[in-house]
Amino acid sequence: MKLDPIATLQLQLARLPGIGPRSAARLAFYIIKTSQAQGKNANLAEDLAQSLLDVQKEVRLCRECQNLCTEEYCSICRDPRRDQSTLCVVEAVPDMQALEKSGTFRGLYHVLHGVLAPLEGVGPEELKLEYLLDRTKNKSVEEVIIATNANVDGDATALYLASLLEPQELRITRLAMGVPLGSELEYLDSATLSRALLERKDMVNT
Repeated sequence: MKLDPIATLQLQLARLPGIGPRSAARLAFYIIKTSQAQGKNANLAEDLAQSLLDVQKEVRLCRECQNLCTEEYCSICRDPRRDQSTLCVVEAVPDMQALEKSGTFRGLYHVLHGVLAPLEGVGPEELKLEYLLDRTKNKSVEEVIIATNANVDGDATALYLASLLEPQELRITRLAMGVPLGSELEYLDSATLSRALLERKDMVNT
């Protein structure tokens, strides 16, 4: 039996992370209300639908760092002013954006799009670590900063990456404990992130 459009909209919104049934219902009714009204939000439903289609059609992964972008290479990888010798590995794009906002780091990034989580079926293959290894082997990278979150999965991923990169005789560092235990980078303030970057520590003796 086909659901009515209102119920369908609520179900689709509830599929988003952090959106429960009640929040989905509020969002759905707001979208419906504005679509039937006049004013600046009158086209919200159409604008939202078009934005989703545009994202699906145009957004891709950067060929170099796996960042989200609309061209073959993202703006950071295309910037000749970035320090090519330092590579910062992050779990997700919001983490990279948080570090950029701190204004401290001027090197390049590599986005894993996740962390190792064997119980959830996430292994090294799902993180596409071959792209990271290709960059550290074929580019002029001297230091890899592992900036995974300070929790169990983030720490396990950091240790795995350190062991994976150790044979290349790179300087391998981890964000200092200015990052609170159990926290996520995208929710930290710029001052905390800046201090964590500046006080990073070596993970492997070279």
